[in-house]
Amino acid sequence: MSIFSYSFVQNAMIAGILISLCSALLGVTLVLKRYSMIGDGLSHVAFGAMAIAAVLGFAPMAVTLPVTIAAAVILLGITDNSKIKGDAAIAMISVGALAVGYLLLNLFSPSANVSSDVCSSLFGSSSILTLTKGDVIICTVLAAAVILVFVFLYHRIFSVTFDEAFANATGTNAKAYNMLIAVITAIVIVLAMNLVGALLISALIIFPALSAMRIFKSFTSVIISAAVISVVCAVGGIFASVLLKTPVGSTIVAANIIVFAVFTVISKIKSR
Repeated sequence: MSIFSYSFVQNAMIAGILISLCSALLGVTLVLKRYSMIGDGLSHVAFGAMAIAAVLGFAPMAVTLPVTIAAAVILLGITDNSKIKGDAAIAMISVGALAVGYLLLNLFSPSANVSSDVCSSLFGSSSILTLTKGDVIICTVLAAAVILVFVFLYHRIFSVTFDEAFANATGTNAKAYNMLIAVITAIVIVLAMNLVGALLISALIIFPALSAMRIFKSFTSVIISAAVISVVCAVGGIFASVLLKTPVGSTIVAANIIVFAVFTVISKIKSR
């Protein structure tokens, strides 16, 4: 328990809890709307934006956040176009951004160890354990904004998630709320980059929601249980990674996989 007395562990725990909570809230909506792979596509865009920031010497958040939000808006616009299907649009943007980011890092990276930088960005690193107070404040403000949106717009998000046609018929602008969900997804992706890396962000979004859906059926109970699962896995993963000296992101995802397996077994037992 003395580990928690260190400020870097406290900062990592605060950021990890907030990021995992936002990911769980968003994950339930994305899974139900069949938008799960949008998180994966935007994570690749965030990697490309991070590469641009590294090459230009800018603060990563100053470039990554607006670029990822812009990509989310563009991606949603492309998926509304019948000429390009949703999965093709996601693949096109994600693979393109990943390739461009890797190319830029190899051509113009100021770091001598490009392979290490790329591996850390894609799979996560110990950067979550080196967060400053300023980083935690930024994370807290953005996470609070995401949580407040879900709290105050819960019923609208619920209606848009399950039946867009009905939502439009009752006066809700489903397209605007889809755009809001896309922007929130971009914010969560950028926040989670330091926690689990670009390639593992989708796991942080999808696994808690899928685990909760194994047992719980109502929208509210799934959201609450997914949030609890995500936070517990994040705290346990960070704690285990500090003790075992394993990668933070991979350890958190491994914890989510274990919980999903346990909940699947419980679900099968209940169904019998």
